[in-house]
Amino acid sequence: MDADQIRAARALIRWSQADLSEKSKVSVPTIKRLEGMEGEVTGHATTIAALQAALEDGGVIFLDDGGHREGGPGVRLAKAQAGGRSDD
Repeated sequence: MDADQIRAARALIRWSQADLSEKSKVSVPTIKRLEGMEGEVTGHATTIAALQAALEDGGVIFLDDGGHREGGPGVRLAKAQAGGRSDD
């Protein structure tokens, strides 16, 4: 998972960093630090797993680059989420 994917995933489900913090139990300063990185995020495996799990529970699917040079890794919505957005 890379920093761009975290930011894009939050945007797709309209979560603030505080929303992600609440759902993942990862502090806002840690989320800010990870999102500020270039490329793949590094840190405690449990922290990264908690972020990914929270975002996936919110309705995001993480995509790898599939070995293609174009596009790279990304995210998409699993399906329309009725309760996954903080502004509902």
